[in-house]
Amino acid sequence: MGTIAGKDFIARLNRLDMEIWFDGIKIEGKISEHPAFKGVIQTISSLYDMQNDPKIKDEMTFSIQGKKESVGLSYLQPKTKQDLKRRRKMIEHWARHTHGMIGRSPDYMNTAIMSYAASAPLLKGRNNCFPENIQSLYERAMKKDLSFTHTFITPQINRSQLNLGFSKDPISAKVIEKNKKGLVIKGARLLATQGGMTDEVLVYTAPRFFFDPDEAFAFSIPSDTKGLKFICRESFVGGDSFFNHPLSSQYEEMDSIVVFDYVLVPWEKVFFYDNVDAATDLKLRSSFYSFAYHQVITRQIAKTEFILGVAQSMVETINVDEYLHIQDKLSEIIVGLETMKALLEKSENDAELDEFGIMRPSMIPLQVAGNVFPKVYPRFCEIIQLIGASGMVTLPTENDFDSNIAADLEKYLRGESRSAPDRVKLFRLAWDLTMSPFGTRQIQYERYFFGDPVRLSTYLYKNYPKDYPIDIVDKFLKNK
Repeated sequence: MGTIAGKDFIARLNRLDMEIWFDGIKIEGKISEHPAFKGVIQTISSLYDMQNDPKIKDEMTFSIQGKKESVGLSYLQPKTKQDLKRRRKMIEHWARHTHGMIGRSPDYMNTAIMSYAASAPLLKGRNNCFPENIQSLYERAMKKDLSFTHTFITPQINRSQLNLGFSKDPISAKVIEKNKKGLVIKGARLLATQGGMTDEVLVYTAPRFFFDPDEAFAFSIPSDTKGLKFICRESFVGGDSFFNHPLSSQYEEMDSIVVFDYVLVPWEKVFFYDNVDAATDLKLRSSFYSFAYHQVITRQIAKTEFILGVAQSMVETINVDEYLHIQDKLSEIIVGLETMKALLEKSENDAELDEFGIMRPSMIPLQVAGNVFPKVYPRFCEIIQLIGASGMVTLPTENDFDSNIAADLEKYLRGESRSAPDRVKLFRLAWDLTMSPFGTRQIQYERYFFGDPVRLSTYLYKNYPKDYPIDIVDKFLKNK
């Protein structure tokens, strides 16, 4: 028990009898061997192996008092600022290993479960609430090193605030029955990244206008629970060739619709139900947002470092670093990177103990970073496109270099500091990062990671302490 190896993660996935639909066909056989999933599953497997690497094991794991087993550090409930920085160091290892491309690396959901468990006392003594079940999940997840996806979003049938979703059959997943065994759920949820690729799925209804009490629930169930169905989008894996598709071949996370067809959720797995206030409080008053932002911003910093590396490599390859407009564009990325890093460090420096004795990173700098990145990431991708220009379009494949036209390619496609194969390999990386289906999905993913950017700005405005700057103005006016 405790941290598992990558092969154990894969073996456990393959044993699950999940209902996964891809391109109109129900997937049969081992999920780890399916072309749409095998690359990213191998990548996630390598993350689990890193936890057991003797060179960095102390930076990846911790030991619970009285237990011999090592546990993944993303499960650590920090009590000090040093604990908070230890968590960040672990997240950095995984983020840099995947160049920030895996939005649902296991540490994201581990962080979510850790934070909900830390704030579970918010539910104590409230109607239809079972905080002990959250704690039980937390302990079980650590013990078995489980993997999770989650689904919070309701289907976009009608996004009007006045739409109450009246329908003969449930559209948004809701409770349609309560019995001795548990809750019966029917309907659908969006957007489960890595749906069908994890041990369990965490289901939580995000608070919203006209909140139906039958939708106010939270639970976690195995991904092969009877009646649970994952409907996948088209795969953006371009192919197995690392040369042709360096990112999508190993980092392409599937997104899926989750359908609940009379799914029975046992009582011992229910966190709460039929309690709108509990749903709102656990989401907004818990430490979830603080720690989720902390994990995500750490990953996005690693992603920006990678983008800067790609951009600078392209500049040097085609020898354009003396142009002022190129220097200006690279400076944009540098400013974005250093801004994100400074905000993350400020969140740790300003961290405070919450009412449950947990050291929470300061939310304001994290919210600022969360507002910055959705705006700058599309621009970073545009900068890479502008640097590459026509070179982003005229890209031969790996097979071209193994054919009779290889000599022509070697002559006409070499760079100032790279051979033709190496130059094309770099530019194909830039294309996969910014222009391929994988790359454009990444742009949309980061743009909406924490929701509607306008709402994010609104939340920041409402939460920001404005009394002090107002006092400054008042004092200035009174003194005159």
